[in-house]
Amino acid sequence: QAALASDPDHLMTIFRLAYNLDLRGEDEKAIKYYEQCVTHRPTFTNALVNLGVLYEDQGKYEAAAACFRRVLKSVPNHPRAKLFLRDAVASTTMVIDEEQERRADRRSRLLNIPVTDFELSVRSRTCLEKLGVKALGDLTRVSEAQLLGFKNFGETSLNEVKRMLASKGLRLGQALDEEGAEEELFFGEAQYEILSRPVAELEISIRVRHCVESLGIVNLGELAQRTAQELLACRNFGETSLQEVKDKLAEYSLKLQSP
Repeated sequence: QAALASDPDHLMTIFRLAYNLDLRGEDEKAIKYYEQCVTHRPTFTNALVNLGVLYEDQGKYEAAAACFRRVLKSVPNHPRAKLFLRDAVASTTMVIDEEQERRADRRSRLLNIPVTDFELSVRSRTCLEKLGVKALGDLTRVSEAQLLGFKNFGETSLNEVKRMLASKGLRLGQALDEEGAEEELFFGEAQYEILSRPVAELEISIRVRHCVESLGIVNLGELAQRTAQELLACRNFGETSLQEVKDKLAEYSLKLQSP
């Protein structure tokens, strides 16, 4: 440290200080000096290797891999760099796989929610039973036309089912539209959070809030499944309130259903 104070750019001094801090277990300080060291030219190969190891210890696998690749660019057969690079890349893949497993688990739980968990009219429930629909995932493989093809199943029942799906960020026929694609069977996490956001958290007028509560609307997904006519049918709900709802939905890139 005394030597560095007299000559802040002395490369060997920077490296030796980083190395000694590394041996003492002061990782953060060691990383700071190793990072300073590897910005100089020529770069110490050992500085890159040691920095990569510390990055890997902190779970920064991409940064670690980048260090080892820099070593191999100048010394293609560097044994430690080759070994450590394989470990870093394997760790990166493992982290991605774990996240994919978590997402798949969330998807599975979502699609396996029984439709009996929701309050549905007798007409809607009878139709779904005849179609063999037991869970939300089954509904993603049913089209609007199939539902409307059942006797006594009309637009009211259809909108009821669509609102049920929208409350979970899903829609009718979604799996059919995405057949053979690698996309998820549900909206992305950000979209799901938007659709699931409670209307109680929104800054809206008392008049609009009363209308929403009277219709049993809980979140933005359910609100976006309503038509302007349904909202205007509420007592004391006029064009001004309707425009307020449209503006609020637009903030989240949503809109009311067409009549």
